[in-house]
Amino acid sequence: MTALRAGELASRAGVNPETIRYYERRGLLGDPERTLGGHRIYDEDAVTLLRVIKAAQALGFTLAEVEELVETGSHAHRRRPRLAESARAKLADVEAKMRALDQMAGTLREVIANDCGDLAQCALEDNCPIPFAGITTSTGR
Repeated sequence: MTALRAGELASRAGVNPETIRYYERRGLLGDPERTLGGHRIYDEDAVTLLRVIKAAQALGFTLAEVEELVETGSHAHRRRPRLAESARAKLADVEAKMRALDQMAGTLREVIANDCGDLAQCALEDNCPIPFAGITTSTGR
């Protein structure tokens, strides 16, 4: 077994040492063994686990979702269906956000194409591309 101190683990996994402590408090990373001098030591599995956590976060999973996936992953008979199910749900979220971003980008392109100069003035124009244009005329103020 390769014994890694917290700083070495952080460096190998590409995280901050404080991240390790935080993950320990949340229960994602088990309590480490300690040297006689009180230093926390970890094995190679901790490096892998931290890389898995960071990879899942890079895919858009929240830390709470990662916790659930890591817990599910410890039950080999449930590993694949649970991850696939979570990935499907995350993909649906990502695609919904992409549609919303596409819509925002389209509106911003219209603002640029119409050379809108003033937000308040544009809101009063009939051809204002910004979605709140209809709201400003129906408030009765």
